[in-house]
Amino acid sequence: MTEPLVRDYLVLGLRLGRLVDGFVDSWFGDPALSRQVDDEPPADPATLAATARSLRAELGSADLSPARRRFLDGQLGALACAADRLAGTEVPFLEEIHRYFDVEIELTDTDVYAAIHDEIAALLPGSAPLPERVNAFQEHDRVPPGDLVRATRAISDELRTRAHALYDLPDGESVEYEAVTDRPWNAFNRYHGGFRSSIALNADVRHRMAALPLLVTHEAYPGHHTEHSRKERLLVGEQGHAEQTIALVNTPQCLMAEGLAEAALPAVLGQGWGRWTQDLLADLGLVLDGELSELMLNRTVLLMAARQDAAILLHDRGASPDDVVAYLRRWMLVDEQRASHAVRFLTDPLWRAYTTTYIEGSRRVRAWIGARPEGQSVADRYRRLLDEPMVPADLVEVGLVR
Repeated sequence: MTEPLVRDYLVLGLRLGRLVDGFVDSWFGDPALSRQVDDEPPADPATLAATARSLRAELGSADLSPARRRFLDGQLGALACAADRLAGTEVPFLEEIHRYFDVEIELTDTDVYAAIHDEIAALLPGSAPLPERVNAFQEHDRVPPGDLVRATRAISDELRTRAHALYDLPDGESVEYEAVTDRPWNAFNRYHGGFRSSIALNADVRHRMAALPLLVTHEAYPGHHTEHSRKERLLVGEQGHAEQTIALVNTPQCLMAEGLAEAALPAVLGQGWGRWTQDLLADLGLVLDGELSELMLNRTVLLMAARQDAAILLHDRGASPDDVVAYLRRWMLVDEQRASHAVRFLTDPLWRAYTTTYIEGSRRVRAWIGARPEGQSVADRYRRLLDEPMVPADLVEVGLVR
């Protein structure tokens, strides 16, 4: 039976979802609760903010484990912030980030990016400007039109086998893929409950063949789909943690989930994944330089932190969208289309803060996995992230993260 406070938390999340399309990332809980909320008039945001604070105050006396109380405390703090903003309260951007995700963020020193540029230049020698060399290399790596879903499914099938062996997924779990257009994101996992996910691939992004393992490990095996499936079986099905039946955007839950998903590739594929991808796609008639692509991606992924810089510049420092596009083009070594797509995400009212979940989530999760005790494997450490209701504070270890 669902505890009253947990039930009220679920209703609060669903009511916020009525006000903001996309705020409920996934929901597979009691249908009676969603019917109740659907039949109500839309709630007043200020009332929802007060409800979040009231529930948070009740946590200390709730008959819940310490881990569940920590999880709900973070969630309710984030929901109070979201409701405040919907009610018209102005929240400074860096405070918004802290209230949503319980982390502090700052600009990355561009010398870090410059050093990575030097490493990339050594991999792609030539006299042309570095962005042109990178773009030329990546153009040879584009998934041909019409092959996006086919190539993604082929990689997903192989990774599914590996994820089952390492992480014991529930029997009957499944993932479906489809191509879509005109979205602010690159790909999106929609978890339906019952160990089923559908994953939408934004065809406008012009995905690269070498990046498909990153996409599939992030969204499916052993990323989002694997986490949802294991938590549904272990936390919801066996332990009755009904709060795990809903996933809400702009909460600590999302930072943990995205950090886990960003760390998913090394949790299932070790060094040499580029050659593995090359051989797999060759069976589909697609040609990829796997070894060089792996070396490149291992470096270009480090430039992704510039997206968080861009959010700070836009929303805290007053930079214009055009200035931010130029910043991203310079430091991420992307063309105007990719930079403009990133700015579209950063200016979306729902998603403007969300980039922090990828950047800070990845930093913290990778550091925590890397600090594993002697005798623990990467898979052992990763399995804890899949199975436990961890919060960002659980990742803090002396000397590793701010």
